[in-house]
Amino acid sequence: MSQTLTLRRPDDWHLHLRDGAMLEAVLPESARHFGRAIIMPNLVPPVVTGADARAYRTRIMEAMPTGACFTPLMTLYLTEDTDPADVAAAHRAGLISAVKLYPAGATTNSHSGVRDFDKVRGVLEKMAEIGLTLCVHGEVTDPAVDIFDREAVFIDRVLDPVRRKTPGLRVVMEHVTTSEGIAYARAGGDDLAATITTHHLVINRNHILAGGIRPHYYCLPVAKRETHRLALREAATSGEARFFLGTDSAPHPDHLKEHPCGCAGCFTATNTMSILAHVFEEEGALDRLERFASLNGAAFYGLPPAETTVTLEKRAEPCAYPAKIETGAGTVTVFDPGFPLYWAFKD
Repeated sequence: MSQTLTLRRPDDWHLHLRDGAMLEAVLPESARHFGRAIIMPNLVPPVVTGADARAYRTRIMEAMPTGACFTPLMTLYLTEDTDPADVAAAHRAGLISAVKLYPAGATTNSHSGVRDFDKVRGVLEKMAEIGLTLCVHGEVTDPAVDIFDREAVFIDRVLDPVRRKTPGLRVVMEHVTTSEGIAYARAGGDDLAATITTHHLVINRNHILAGGIRPHYYCLPVAKRETHRLALREAATSGEARFFLGTDSAPHPDHLKEHPCGCAGCFTATNTMSILAHVFEEEGALDRLERFASLNGAAFYGLPPAETTVTLEKRAEPCAYPAKIETGAGTVTVFDPGFPLYWAFKD
């Protein structure tokens, strides 16, 4: 008899859907099994105002597959010119669920991000006042700081000072990749949480660099040492309320990944839940997968868990997932965990 696991429909608290032809191709991969997702605003041009968020949400809904039960939760891209009143109005209208902080130059399409944090203090204070969450890409961009140290330095130089100066600000440390990030999240109060990606539970920096460069494993924040990967797995499978799934699934066409200056991002929307079931089973924590994927994030954002359920089934033979998906913007490679997957959604 096959083994099954039923859980509330999962949510993705960090997702890139892009726009145009790419949006149309990748949206069904998330909408198929996820109920909600926090949608990243780093388009070109970025989603910086309430009006931008409304227009982007309309484009997502127009691209939604027929019959899908998927809710995009919109965010604004924080810039040094962001208007606190516009943020508050968008929040009051139920249009946005968070504001995203990108340090300028930290990752894909982040050039409009923040350089001088004093210039966004008014926005952060307004967010603390109204209870709106700040989602943080936690890396410094100082060229003197080694890329593998940029998360830990960001915590010390930026995140901790910002939180101390803005009491009550709700913060999600997105895609944490280090034991330092895990420790800082654990030391925080109820207003601090952290998302963990699927791919950072699977790969370390050797997977990217040892035996040849593998561009489809390159992401930002970059994968770290094995000790950090193990710390992430321990946190994700712990059941602690402050840790939840944010895939950071980030599609790029292959010709831009396999490039002299390749784009950062792993596209995991297609097979994330199969990979997570494998990881949680390895850690003896299948009973805690629902908390990580379906319950903890909703609770932090003040939303009810999904009313519907999904069932995963462990099969006798490996599941067949496409290696690539075709989009109008080019072929996108699906993340390969490097091991066979036996857990799949039950028909």
